[in-house]
Amino acid sequence: MLVRKTIAAAGLGLTLAALVPVGGALADPYSLPIARSPVTPPPLDAAAVAVRQDLAQVGVAAFTAPGFRLGLIRHMVMFRFLKDVTPFQKAEIARRFLELANDSRRPDGRPVVESIETGFQNSGEGNDEGYQMGFLVSFRSEGDRNYYVGRPVVSQPGYFDPAHDAFKAFAAPYLAGVMEFDYRVAALARPPVPENVAAKHAGHRK
Repeated sequence: MLVRKTIAAAGLGLTLAALVPVGGALADPYSLPIARSPVTPPPLDAAAVAVRQDLAQVGVAAFTAPGFRLGLIRHMVMFRFLKDVTPFQKAEIARRFLELANDSRRPDGRPVVESIETGFQNSGEGNDEGYQMGFLVSFRSEGDRNYYVGRPVVSQPGYFDPAHDAFKAFAAPYLAGVMEFDYRVAALARPPVPENVAAKHAGHRK
């Protein structure tokens, strides 16, 4: 007589069915078929390829130096949480992320981050793709950004931020998805200042 035994595939949420004799010895686990997830990572986009080519060309020391390509760099991060993550856990993740403004430092103590801001998604346009919390991190150079981001771009010890690396390890179990988008601020537009306001400010400067 045979009975059907369901074997959970660890961490994959899949099941495998194996027929085993009642009262008989269990099958050798190494003889069972194994469900495998894809091992090939998605291809890098053009920007990611260019950044890694820069690293290969100039070397890790120059690539992560504070003076490498000076200019205002924005690093946008969005989180999509797992369904069972509580409001308290989300608040703790945000708190630890904001603390990186102080904790992210180079070995000589110099800060890496210029500023960090955060908030929850509140757009009514419906294009958020399930992302719930956003962060905007600003840097003074690409070198500071490169040092902060670290792995998987920079993996050599001493050339990436250990505080940020520790935060990523802490936050990962709570996240269903992460999206990142970096850009150099190339242009800034503001509405013109009304003449009366401009004159008032000019008077204060005298």
